[in-house]
Amino acid sequence: MSNTAIDLLNAADITDWHSEHDLLVVGFGAAGACAAIESSQAGNSVLVVERGSGIGGTTSLATGHFYLGGGTRVQLANGIEDSADEMFNYLMANTPNPDAEKIRCYADDSVSHFNWLVEQGVPFNDGFYRKKHYEQPTDECLIWSGNEKAWPYSQQAKPAPRGHKVEHPGSGGGAIVMQNLGETAKRLKVKFQFDAQVNGLIKNKAGRIVGLRYKSFGDTYYLRANKAVVIAAGGFSMNQAMVEEHCPQLNAESVWPQGTPYDDGSGIQLGLAAGGQAIHMSQVFLTSPFYPPESLVKGILVNQYGQRFINEDSYHSRSAAACIEQPNGIAYLICDNATFGRPELKLQELIDAWDTVEEMEQALALPTGTLQDTINDYNQYAELGKDPTQHKHADWLQPLNQPPFAALECSFQKSNYTGFTLGGLQVSKDAEVLDHHLQAITGLYAAGACASNIAQDGTGYSSGTCIGEATYFGRRAAKHAHQLTPTLP
Repeated sequence: MSNTAIDLLNAADITDWHSEHDLLVVGFGAAGACAAIESSQAGNSVLVVERGSGIGGTTSLATGHFYLGGGTRVQLANGIEDSADEMFNYLMANTPNPDAEKIRCYADDSVSHFNWLVEQGVPFNDGFYRKKHYEQPTDECLIWSGNEKAWPYSQQAKPAPRGHKVEHPGSGGGAIVMQNLGETAKRLKVKFQFDAQVNGLIKNKAGRIVGLRYKSFGDTYYLRANKAVVIAAGGFSMNQAMVEEHCPQLNAESVWPQGTPYDDGSGIQLGLAAGGQAIHMSQVFLTSPFYPPESLVKGILVNQYGQRFINEDSYHSRSAAACIEQPNGIAYLICDNATFGRPELKLQELIDAWDTVEEMEQALALPTGTLQDTINDYNQYAELGKDPTQHKHADWLQPLNQPPFAALECSFQKSNYTGFTLGGLQVSKDAEVLDHHLQAITGLYAAGACASNIAQDGTGYSSGTCIGEATYFGRRAAKHAHQLTPTLP
């Protein structure tokens, strides 16, 4: 994990406490910010111990989507019918190993959480971006940010757009989120210790976590937590050794890992040192959006055998995961003159264009006749607005019969991907770090990318899930910690 040794210390051995606070928060990204704000609003003294020189976290690099639903103000303003039950059904269907209790809480509290974010200064307008895009290029809020309308999920939950982006054109909204949450925290008199690397937790004789140790510019300090410590120190995308051990595909040359230099697994290591356990460590979000232009969604993805393997209207990380899973990781996006366009993100190269499908088939070294059969079958049903093979929505069905025919490279090793880790500490619905017996470690909580909650893989991911759950479970950590009896000096 990180190159710094992490220790679990005994409180009886600490003779020089630097200061004490009701709640200590390790890291000030989205999860840490919301934990600090929630706790301060409840009347607690809060100190944030941040490794960087200022507020930010990985959220500051993000577009700024929150996956929220159930009838938010923005959904209602656009006539969108949604409910907590349908949001729950969708997330349950999308999650490989769903924790129904957590998802139920997240769905039920989604509207109130949205309202709370607005109260803290996170700006959302009532706009609705209706096109197929990985992020709104406008400042409009609402977008279809997952697989809501894609088979099979559209059959398991009533589709509704739930991606809420902060009011900012295109990308960069995450920085606005953190700036505004930071200003709110400062108004609430939350204290900050920057340039501080936490390298130890402190427990009392009963095993409760009662403080932490950090190092800053060569000096070591000990802080007492009257109630609890919340770890919100990010994932491990930037730790090559740890990635190689758990999810080596993220180390591939074709992958650009997302995160800050401090996403090195140190938060997870803190939890492990205290007796916690990590789960879903092999799971990652990997994606390579080929849309926009949205016309490319009307093309078909095929593998090295000339066969389709996914409905192309899926959320981009679902189709990307399907490409990676194909034999030898080989995949091509096939389109005709009517549907062709160059991918906006330029992650997939144009291989070439041919006058006939037969010529394309030969050039790509596909088995003779396979691609021709695939396209003929696809065209036959597309004319009828049907896709019995992969069930692509009728909105995206269009016969591919206008030459020339083009192939875009979507193979894992030959196109460009980006991603981040999804594994983390096992926690309860209240963000308590759990030990190997699934018992809560009193006084220790974790939220954000260092904890495993709802987002578990790229196949079922929806934009906004990570920031949405980070902010929500950060708040739940603070609320639960507030109820703890303060430790004795």
